[in-house]
Amino acid sequence: MKNSKQYAKAIGKLYRSLKKKHGKVKAVEFDDPVEAIVYAIISENVRSSKARSIRKRINEHFINLNDLRVSRTEEISEVLGSGSSAARRTADRLTEVLNAIFHEFDKVGMEELKEMGKRQGHKELEKLQPAGRFAVDYCFLTALGGHAIPLTPRMIEYLKADALVDPAATDEDIASFLERQILADSDYEFYSLLRRQSEASSKKFKPPAKAAAQVEAVKVEAAADKVNEKKIAAKKVKAKKNTATRKKTVTPKKK
Repeated sequence: MKNSKQYAKAIGKLYRSLKKKHGKVKAVEFDDPVEAIVYAIISENVRSSKARSIRKRINEHFINLNDLRVSRTEEISEVLGSGSSAARRTADRLTEVLNAIFHEFDKVGMEELKEMGKRQGHKELEKLQPAGRFAVDYCFLTALGGHAIPLTPRMIEYLKADALVDPAATDEDIASFLERQILADSDYEFYSLLRRQSEASSKKFKPPAKAAAQVEAVKVEAAADKVNEKKIAAKKVKAKKNTATRKKTVTPKKK
């Protein structure tokens, strides 16, 4: 990441201020990695408080995670509390991931991952592609005791909006950068404090003026290309018509 030293200082300052403001954070641990995956998928695009309420409703509505696995999208969306397209996507991700786990382990459980070692356990989690990076990192951190900084879309937006990371950095770059700055025994605390701060902030990330200008230039160029394509197509049609007209009006030569 560009200017990593500058951003490292900013992250350190933020972490110290958040610890002073909120105090110690109690780490969350999941006995079964599947429970962590499910909670992560639910919580990725909603506030933490809402995610906890949703998880409670799921526990009360479905007999177990296998029951959740075989349920219809509409039913799950209703339990999630919304019929929106976002809720439907979350419901589909839940069943898709749970089915992938079932086919791999012949059950909706992954306790075996705890016995594999962190490296191999992480590889197994990465096979669950529908889960997404946040869910994999969250599960690795809270269920396997691995070193990771899970980042929700809102957390990434906050980091960029508050100039805590390079605005041009990818999500992967940011996660890797933070993992190098935060010690393994502090990663959950940092994740929790950063998420809390991001959810309380109203700041929105706006691309730098240069980047915005580049985007606008691309749009203008694309629009011009479309106009040119239409003009070329119109000329071709006109040329065909003229050719057809000339053929009709040409008088055959006398023999």
